[in-house]
Amino acid sequence: MQPRNVWQALFRPGYLLSPWPWRAVAYLLTGAVAGAAVFVGLVVVVAVGGVLAIVLVGLPMLAAVAFAGLPVAALERRRLRLVDADDAPGAHVEPAAPGLRSWLTTRLRERATWRELGHTLLTACLLWPAEALLLTVALFVPLTVIAAPLLLATVGGGRETKVLKVWTVTGWPAAFGVAALGVLLLAVGGYALGAAAGARAALTRLLVAPRAGDPQARVVELTRSRARLVDAFEGERRRIERDLHDGAQQRLVALTMNLGLARLDAPPGGPLAGQLARAHEEAGAALAELRELIHGIHPQVLADYGLEAAVADAADRSPVPVDVEFARPVPRLPQAVEAAAYFVVREALANVARHSGARRARVRAEHQGGRLLVLEVDDDGRGGADSARGSGLTGLADRVSVLDGRLSLTSPPGGPTLLRVEIPCEPIQPIQPSPPSPPSPPSPPSPPGGPRGPGDRTGKVTEASA
Repeated sequence: MQPRNVWQALFRPGYLLSPWPWRAVAYLLTGAVAGAAVFVGLVVVVAVGGVLAIVLVGLPMLAAVAFAGLPVAALERRRLRLVDADDAPGAHVEPAAPGLRSWLTTRLRERATWRELGHTLLTACLLWPAEALLLTVALFVPLTVIAAPLLLATVGGGRETKVLKVWTVTGWPAAFGVAALGVLLLAVGGYALGAAAGARAALTRLLVAPRAGDPQARVVELTRSRARLVDAFEGERRRIERDLHDGAQQRLVALTMNLGLARLDAPPGGPLAGQLARAHEEAGAALAELRELIHGIHPQVLADYGLEAAVADAADRSPVPVDVEFARPVPRLPQAVEAAAYFVVREALANVARHSGARRARVRAEHQGGRLLVLEVDDDGRGGADSARGSGLTGLADRVSVLDGRLSLTSPPGGPTLLRVEIPCEPIQPIQPSPPSPPSPPSPPSPPGGPRGPGDRTGKVTEASA
């Protein structure tokens, strides 16, 4: 089995004849050069930023020093491949929303950013001089000693020469003896360089490139995979909604129209007219149910107009009168956040209608500080709700927790019941004036007690002052 890093290679026979000593030299040499360049860059940025800070121009330069570890850590993860074949992933998470502000906020809150900054300062101030000194002692000194016969033949004229400006070598026997000593020192230096490169790589692993088996790396990867699963789930819901809307619903509309035309052509009062009438009614009812199914999968109003319009639409469809209050206009949020908040409201209003016996409910929402979405659903029902006895709220709590949010339920016997959701998120675009609502197309008649349409408003929507 081939060694995967320099530490494993150190304890294998034939280490000195393998590529690992040279890989260790390349790792330490590039580390010394990169560290010196980082030191010079930091000194220049801090000096220029400090001078220009008087006129406020240098303040962004000084603030950018906090992110100096990001490019240096990326370079270190690439250099790590010289002495370690294992993967070197970063420890950063993806921002919750696109844009510079979200990226800056995410990076400043991460521990990985500050560890990488500490690693950069350590590299610039301490590690690169140590690496340069070690390379000089363990590599260049033995090579100079080995070159004693060559120095004697060229510089010394075959009579006398100085090695390292310390030893005086006279004669060929002494020169070849010193060269043999240099070979021995080079062998010892090869092991010293390998050990130093292994220690340097271990420090880099600890600070900027945790292994896949490390608990922190596992947490980062689980967070990333969880976010990917949420995005994939939401994308699949939208795809199913789009396929049903553009496929099955359009065919049912065409079928309903054809049956209506057939009813006009059938002789009135005959058995064929009765059968066509029943088929027309069944097709209309199936179309209404399909529309409700599509709306439950992923409502189009949520994708087009955002959370505020979708919550108002959910209140319209509730059999219990619902007041909707937004402390201020809510901007467009990440799709996963809007979907989770919307389905929390739908499930809560469905529970109010089925179990609470409430006469009225209220939905309040606010995007606090541009960073936290707070959503509350309360009713004046009998209370006594318990999320542990049903899977609906438990599933919603899991969905909210995936977004690093919290769902709490307060429902004492006798009421009232309060469901509160907090989801950290940032807007993905500034607030824009809402476009006028398009007129709703006429829908086929539904049977009594059937689904409620957008025009059957049972609640009211108000916007409180900020």
